[in-house]
Amino acid sequence: MKRITQLLVRGQRGFTLIEILVVVVILGILAGIVVPRLLDEPEKARRTKAAVQIKSLEESVSMFKLDNGFYPSTEQGLQALVEKPQTGRIPARWREGGYIKKLPVDPWSNPYVYLSPGIHGDFDIISYGPDGEPGGEGDNADINSWEIE
Repeated sequence: MKRITQLLVRGQRGFTLIEILVVVVILGILAGIVVPRLLDEPEKARRTKAAVQIKSLEESVSMFKLDNGFYPSTEQGLQALVEKPQTGRIPARWREGGYIKKLPVDPWSNPYVYLSPGIHGDFDIISYGPDGEPGGEGDNADINSWEIE
């Protein structure tokens, strides 16, 4: 029995230190390529979510206008989609239950900015992005209703 064990141990080969280092380097290179791409995806998803929410808000604002003949004012804001405005021009045919159940915030927990009349159309809806400030570049760039296709 002892002889069989000795033969098995002598016949088995392990990995050399160089082979292990080569594998570690290859894994490091792959991680360096893949990880940055994966880390960038959540920000793209947030920007896409903001664009989808803006489009949905645009549709709700348009339904408000169809029912009432005018867009909510900047003062009334997007809140006019949730509850009947009590200031400014009061809508006569405001839809019972509102146009949306709850006013969303952007994916960075900031309120959407609503302007009516807008600078780029009848109304503008803007998310200031992760920095919450107007303007910005790259990931901090604003998401604007007039730029969404």
